[in-house]
Parts: sequence; structure tokens; C-alpha cells
Amino acid sequence: MIDHAHDLASVRDATERLLTAVGKLDDASVSEPSRLPGWSRGHVLAHIARNADALMNVLEGRPMYADARVRDADIERDAPRPLDVQLADLRDSGARFQAAGAVPADWSRTVELRNGVTDAAARVPFRRWVEVELHHVDLGIGYDLEDLPADFVAREIDFLAERFGSHQDVPSLGLASDDGAIWTTGGGAPGGPLGVRGPAPDLLGWLAGRRSGTALTVTNGPLPALPPL
Repeated sequence: MIDHAHDLASVRDATERLLTAVGKLDDASVSEPSRLPGWSRGHVLAHIARNADALMNVLEGRPMYADARVRDADIERDAPRPLDVQLADLRDSGARFQAAGAVPADWSRTVELRNGVTDAAARVPFRRWVEVELHHVDLGIGYDLEDLPADFVAREIDFLAERFGSHQDVPSLGLASDDGAIWTTGGGAPGGPLGVRGPAPDLLGWLAGRRSGTALTVTNGPLPALPPL
């Protein structure tokens, strides 16, 4: 069962970790490249802030973004801002999202995200948690996949395994972490079943497109390329 209140609290904690880490940077380091191709750290920070407002829109019954062009333009506009402005925006947008989540609501209702994707309102806080945690890693400032909370890692693997379930471009996969957790996914593409095993952070990194999977052990065939998220 999804506990949206727990996830909202986790988003708040993750945001505070992010703010503390980013607060140690300077204007020059904000303009440096992030781990995401073509994006500076400023792009990542701008995206995190604008995503908070976008998911607030979802909770309040509005379109997540006006359109893809506006989303991209907003990130480009906000990326070059100095550190103090980035920090204030992260803090304020995060507070707006928390305020939207605190309003009494029917959390079982279905909401619409980008590109016609729908989900239960109760899972929106977890989606926000994912954005804050993974993009904190993407900044490349000393917070890595191994630093993520263990419960978050397991749940995000659950989420991505579900997302790739029966995907036409993903063969059948049996995923296993070194701590004994097991997932299955894929099944649409020829090949498999393949066994993929390794540390949970490396499994998450591979599924989320943050790592190549070289730390994973594969049985019955080569590690397949996954489609972009």
C-alpha cells in the first residue's frame, strides 16, 4: 500500500539533504557540467525546481506542463542563475509542493502526468522523491547511488521493473540484488530469460540509465540495452 504521507516526509528530508549539499557550492561550480549529457548543474537544479511546480500542478488538477517546449524553455531560462537564486527557488518550489500535498484530498483518484501517462495521486509524492534523489546524484557533488536510502532504492527498482514489464524492447529479466531481493521484468523482446545480479545501487543505476551495468553479473546472455525512460 502506498503511504503518501510517508513519501511526502521523505521528499522533505531529501530536499533538505539536497539544499545542504548545493549550499556548499559556488556560482562557478553551478555552471559546470553535470553527469547528464548536455546539462550543467544549473540545468539540473532548474529542472528539480520546475518539476516541483509541475507535480504541484498535477495534484491541483492542472496540466503538468503547458507543453514540452515550455518545459524545456523554462529549464534553459533558469539554468544560468547564480547559486543563491537557485537555492531560493529549490526551497520555495519544494515548499509549494509540500503545501499542495498537505491539502486534504482523495489520494485514490487518478491523475494525469506527461504524455498522457496516468497514475494514482498517492504515487505522486514518490515520483517527486525520485526526482530529488536521482537528480541529486546527477549533480556529481559527492552524493552517489550508494548514498541513497535503502528503502528508496528497493522501491525505485520495483517501480522501474514494473515500468519495463512486458516492454516490447526488453527481454525477460530476472533481477536479484546481493541482499536477496528479487524482481522480474521485460518479456517483450526475443531472448531470455536472463539473470542479472549485483548490488542494489548498481541494479538501480542500470535500470535508471545512470550506470552501464558493468558491475552486474549476467547469466544466459549479454546484458541488454534498455530503452530510455
